Amino acid sequence: MYSENIMKFHKRQGDRSGFFVKILIKLALIVVLVFAVIIFIDKIDFPTPNKKIEKIISNENLKVVK
Repeated sequence: MYSENIMKFHKRQGDRSGFFVKILIKLALIVVLVFAVIIFIDKIDFPTPNKKIEKIISNENLKVVK
């Protein structure tokens, strides 16, 4: 009889607010992390290309779409 009580799983009820708080904290951390990555990438000074890129498109390949 004693071993049966140890092996049973008890469903905890009424602790839903803690669950939602944990989910909200995780979502807030993910949002902050994404914004931090975006700001960090924005701060990086990528060099601009020096050579002008120009591609000539012939009129044969163009199709008019109406």
